[in-house]
Amino acid sequence: MNEEKILELEKIINKDYKNIAGLIVLKDGKTLYENYFNGCTANSKLHIYSVTKSIISILIGIAIDKGHIKSVDTKVLDFFPDYIVKKREKVIQKITLKDLLTMTAPYKYRFNPYIKYFTSDDFVKFSLDLLGGKDDIGKFRYAPLIGPDIFSGILLKATGKPLLDFAKENLFEPLGITVADNITFNSKEEQLAFNKSTNISGWVSDSKGINTGGWGLTLSATDMAKIGQLYLNDGIWNGKQIVSKTWIEESTKEHSRWDKLNIPYGYLWWISEDNDLGYSAMGDGGNTIFVNKDKKMVISIASLFIPRAKDRVEFIKKYINPIY
Repeated sequence: MNEEKILELEKIINKDYKNIAGLIVLKDGKTLYENYFNGCTANSKLHIYSVTKSIISILIGIAIDKGHIKSVDTKVLDFFPDYIVKKREKVIQKITLKDLLTMTAPYKYRFNPYIKYFTSDDFVKFSLDLLGGKDDIGKFRYAPLIGPDIFSGILLKATGKPLLDFAKENLFEPLGITVADNITFNSKEEQLAFNKSTNISGWVSDSKGINTGGWGLTLSATDMAKIGQLYLNDGIWNGKQIVSKTWIEESTKEHSRWDKLNIPYGYLWWISEDNDLGYSAMGDGGNTIFVNKDKKMVISIASLFIPRAKDRVEFIKKYINPIY
């Protein structure tokens, strides 16, 4: 290790990436670097925002591995037989899990209806009501909140267990990750406090106890590093297959592309186009799990929320890769 470069890295973090709370670098399963900032520690749990989506992807893979879900080609409405389709709606009936996983499902809203969403008492139904419409299936449309929440309902219907319970049993507990309880908000102020917190363990849910799918999970930098290492290990943890290698390979290759930014997308994972064979889970504020298959490296970055945080993948490539 180059101590001078590490000191320079920390100066850069303190100057230009001031909201980083924790940074872990693993190589060949060993910790090469671990440090915490902004008063945070290895035990600090932060809202990881859209990194939650990649956790959902893992859970869908586990459900398929266990036979709870037949395949990604299963129609979404197969899991909601009692859902009443609106008149003149002809698209939602054709939408599959793969369309949701690849962000190629159409929606009926032009602008994200955040206020109506956050005041809804049923995130899944709210999302289903906006799924479909006049646009074609197959065009990339990034859905920050609405689409991924449907997976929470799908997993409940498919496994018979609430999302958090299924996740604890099949992912979190085997990896030694603690996610305490469902989190609900009684006011906007409570939600804002949650977004800034570093000591709340749980997963946001609606008033019916259905967890969010696109945001709302809190994890530590250590927890995220474990998730990345699990994927680098082809789904094996302590000798046990947690999620299949087949799912990992399928979910971390390009299936769609966000043309606006020219970024490839897998199954709720962002894919690198560089020759480093990398892929990432990314959330607001700069929360990141980066897996570099070529270097057998995992990088976890936990971050306090700020709007328009600097690109963490560029940070990794510019400042971390040259050191390790």
